[in-house]
Amino acid sequence: MVKPQTVFASAVAVALAVTSLFAQGERKRISPHEQVQVTLAGKLIKIDYGRPYLKGRKAVGGDLVPYGKVWRTGADEATMLTTEVDLMIGDLKVPAGSYSLFTLPSEEGWTLIVNKVAKQWGAFKYDPATDLGRVRMKVEKTPSLVEQFTISFEQPTAKSAILALAWENTKASVPVKVSE
Repeated sequence: MVKPQTVFASAVAVALAVTSLFAQGERKRISPHEQVQVTLAGKLIKIDYGRPYLKGRKAVGGDLVPYGKVWRTGADEATMLTTEVDLMIGDLKVPAGSYSLFTLPSEEGWTLIVNKVAKQWGAFKYDPATDLGRVRMKVEKTPSLVEQFTISFEQPTAKSAILALAWENTKASVPVKVSE
């Protein structure tokens, strides 16, 4: 007969082993995850995203970020925007809250997609019916190769900044400001 203490000890050991495996899985991500943030009008705006590396591959217009297909704008989970204040991203009004960000790159330009479903895995279940809206981005060549995908808030002022996405030889950007 198996003693209850043995069953309990075995259950605890299995639980600890499973927890350890999940923790190791988080540490072993190929693409590190990062958060960028800016404070506008005293309110926090942050973006959580995965930062893939080129590793000698063709990204923009290649297999990693193909033209004409919705991209998760990073690695792993869809990139997530959280804002404590209503914003204007380009000409799109974005109420305070959390959203996923996707991009639609093309040879003619890039489009930023703000989607109302904040937590998604990649773009696999992306549904355009849940878009808050889309906005065109300014696209330019970077002065040097950007090995790791980078999102930043550039030129911050009290109420505005430029949201910039840079990877490989491409930089796409759009103005962000507090909605008045």
